[in-house]
Amino acid sequence: MRLTDASVAIRPRSPWEALDLGVLLARRHAGLLMASWALVTVPIFALLCLLLWDSPGWAIFAFWWLKPAYERLPLYILARALFGDTPSLKQALKALPSLLRPQLLASLTWRRFSPTRSFDLPVLQLEGLSGQARSQRLVVLGQRDAGAASWLTVVGMHLEIALWLGLASLFYLLLPAQIELDWSWQSLANAAVDEWLWLEHLSNLLYVLVLIVWEPVYVACGFTLYLNRRTALEGWDIELVFRQLRQRLTGVAYALLLGCGLLLLQTPTAAMAAEIVTSPLPGPEAARLLKQPLNSQAARDSISQLLDQPPFEHRETVTRWRFGEPEQAADGSEEQLSGLFELIEKFFKLAEFWNSIDAVALFFEALLWAAMLGLAALLIWRYRQWLGAFVRRIGLPQRAATPPSSQLFGLEVTAQSLPADIAGTAEQLWAEHPRAALGLLYRALLSRLLEDYRLPLNSAFTESEVLHLIEGLEQPELTTFSQTLTLHWQNLAYGQRLPPDDLRQALCQDWRDLFDDGARG
Repeated sequence: MRLTDASVAIRPRSPWEALDLGVLLARRHAGLLMASWALVTVPIFALLCLLLWDSPGWAIFAFWWLKPAYERLPLYILARALFGDTPSLKQALKALPSLLRPQLLASLTWRRFSPTRSFDLPVLQLEGLSGQARSQRLVVLGQRDAGAASWLTVVGMHLEIALWLGLASLFYLLLPAQIELDWSWQSLANAAVDEWLWLEHLSNLLYVLVLIVWEPVYVACGFTLYLNRRTALEGWDIELVFRQLRQRLTGVAYALLLGCGLLLLQTPTAAMAAEIVTSPLPGPEAARLLKQPLNSQAARDSISQLLDQPPFEHRETVTRWRFGEPEQAADGSEEQLSGLFELIEKFFKLAEFWNSIDAVALFFEALLWAAMLGLAALLIWRYRQWLGAFVRRIGLPQRAATPPSSQLFGLEVTAQSLPADIAGTAEQLWAEHPRAALGLLYRALLSRLLEDYRLPLNSAFTESEVLHLIEGLEQPELTTFSQTLTLHWQNLAYGQRLPPDDLRQALCQDWRDLFDDGARG
């Protein structure tokens, strides 16, 4: 291990900064880490599913229990890649058997639930310690950063659950609407266990996919916590600085030797040293600069003569505090008066400034009121259809209603295009033209929703959105009839699936009960 070859900066970090470094390290080698993890874990999961097909829970439990064995491969890749020797995928998979041999039984038994598993793994795999030496080493390393490693495990466990629930929700949202309408949660709950084994195995597969993304990050964060602790203990950053300094000085060593030799040539000889010792340096009172036009004594005399002349001739030593002279205060009265006028002028300017601040505050207040009113108007405009549909319930005055749409889903829904007896006409058409019969009932339902219940339907709505608006009317009979009719209309219109014969009498009778007897919204 050569610190100078490290691909990251070797320096002491806080535990959370070390975790962040682990995430960045996992991102840098994400392709290799995820590919190697998937090639090892997915076949094992498939084998466990085949062996325990009737027990999906035991299959995923066995897969989860083997996680410490899978984590040794990402650590091998990260340790090599940190010092510039990134292995290939083939080399990593080839090294896996030798990585699994040391202390595998201990990792899968009494050490399985250790919260610092990712932090302890480098001691086993990279340092090769076991027994008492391993325990002592972990005690030293665990004096710091062990808490961060425990939090990493706790947060990682919750993150796995959150990602698994997210993938399951995404799978459910991607189901076609027709399949969702056909599902009945009561029938799913009452179904035999064997009928839904595939769904449990699919849920387990989503968890396996989550681990492909998360587990390399978990191992990398534990590895960087371990590196950070060793850097602080062994002074890797200091050692690295000295190594870099040695490399830098190696090239200029000869130049330094030559320079030292030149300096030695300039050192004084014994005779020069003796001369310096016998002629001491002159003090501040000694005569100096004797060979110059103005020596030190002449300069001192000239300065004394200058100080004895005005205005320097009055000398006084003051050793106490005293007030200024009265005549000095009188001389400065005009300056004090001008200073007072300047202070008054500044006061008036400050008052004008505060008045301008009030104007600015009033402007911003008006701006905030305008923004709030604009937001209220935007909300009313956004939900205008919902307000138009339910304004009758609160007794507010209404404006003249806009005429309802004449076509929905490509169907004529005006009252003039429908026969007087909807149910009777549908019964006559059912035998030879079931599509026309269902279409007539569905058109009539849309027409009644527009005219009787004033639902804000338009051509951009889907069948599911229409059903959602009907549920808002809070009429169970109408809701059940609409759901049944919509389901069979979609089956026939999009899937070419004919409705059963006994449905004709039920739909026509429900229509008569809802509409022909005067039941209105």
